[in-house]
Amino acid sequence: MFDNWYVVQVRTGKEEEIVKKCQFYIDHDILLDCFIPITKKKKKYHGTWHIVDDILFKGYIFMITDKVEQLYTELKKIPDLTKLLGNDGEDIYPIYPQEAMFLTKFSNRNHVVDMSRGVIENDKIIITDGPLMNLEGYITKIDRHKRIAYVDVELLGKITRVQVGLEIISKT
Repeated sequence: MFDNWYVVQVRTGKEEEIVKKCQFYIDHDILLDCFIPITKKKKKYHGTWHIVDDILFKGYIFMITDKVEQLYTELKKIPDLTKLLGNDGEDIYPIYPQEAMFLTKFSNRNHVVDMSRGVIENDKIIITDGPLMNLEGYITKIDRHKRIAYVDVELLGKITRVQVGLEIISKT
């Protein structure tokens, strides 16, 4: 089930536009899903905190298919993507099954990583609610002021540091 996830590198800032074009131009028999993992974060503006969406992996879109050769041919029809895909197929990568499983556990059905909540007890982070629950070991740093956790996620066999929303309720 998880062996057919692919990552395509796109120009940063064009992720949503390219996902829409892929969903429109590519047959749903070939492209089962095309998405951008999103993270919910809190941002302060106009004096109050607001929940905003942010792209988890900037410059990448994810595709699920079990027909990668046909997908590759179809991707050539997508404006803005042809420049980014090499003729040799080097720019579309399958992700490892354990990475797909981690991303599936980490995000909801719509590929959104919601805000997490937690406490700090004796300098130890304990997540009480949200996708970071039981994943404390992946947190490398937190910024309480910005309400962000920096999390190391494996993608394409490399460690990628992503930012996700984390609200620390109390510290003892």
